[in-house]
Amino acid sequence: MTKLSVNINKIATLRNSRGGDNPNVVKVAIDCERFGAEGITVHPRPDERHIRYQDVYDLKEIVTTEFNIEGNPSERKFVELVLANKPTQVTLVPDALGAITSNAGWDTITHKSLLIDLISEFKEAGIRTSIFVDPDLKMVEGAKETGTDRIELYTEPYAEGYTKNRESAIKDFVLAAGRANELGLGLNAGHDLSLENLRYFQQNIPNLLEVSIGHALICDSIYLGLENTIQLYLRETKAKI
Repeated sequence: MTKLSVNINKIATLRNSRGGDNPNVVKVAIDCERFGAEGITVHPRPDERHIRYQDVYDLKEIVTTEFNIEGNPSERKFVELVLANKPTQVTLVPDALGAITSNAGWDTITHKSLLIDLISEFKEAGIRTSIFVDPDLKMVEGAKETGTDRIELYTEPYAEGYTKNRESAIKDFVLAAGRANELGLGLNAGHDLSLENLRYFQQNIPNLLEVSIGHALICDSIYLGLENTIQLYLRETKAKI
């Protein structure tokens, strides 16, 4: 069954907008798990515009499900943060400094040596590794050579194409997932998945282990309530064909 990991970056964005501690990200993480979330995801960036580095230490103390830390390992500070907290999983994302959000996967061929070194370091510390990739067979095959445990498919192109032609939008993702399965890579997915498009994706991607969802889920919770929203997303991740 596909696990739902809730990305709480947007909660931290709201907190930071007023400079205080409301809403409290630790309490929200506890509540997300209480409401059924099967993981908590954070993506600290160097400017700490949402999740702060201290948040990671605080969350490590209370998360009882899977803790997933995403980020760009180009700065040693991020690598040290992950090693200090030993999450269940680290997801390496090549987002540019100052980018509003992640917008592309790794070129696993060009950055092969860098990824091999980083992944080896994390795995020696007992941390499961995943790398963000586009649904490109060459990038999936390159990911296998890095030694990563999993890949996370970057799903924004699927989400953008879903309302126009969902069969066309998912085609490359099905092929990439099939190749990942052949290579023995675990499979995650994330970015712009929502209540509208999640079920179709989950039902057509074989052996999808985890989806990480933040923006859409938090937006839905404004209208539907956080507990109800998490339950609705869980229903989509567990839907059978």
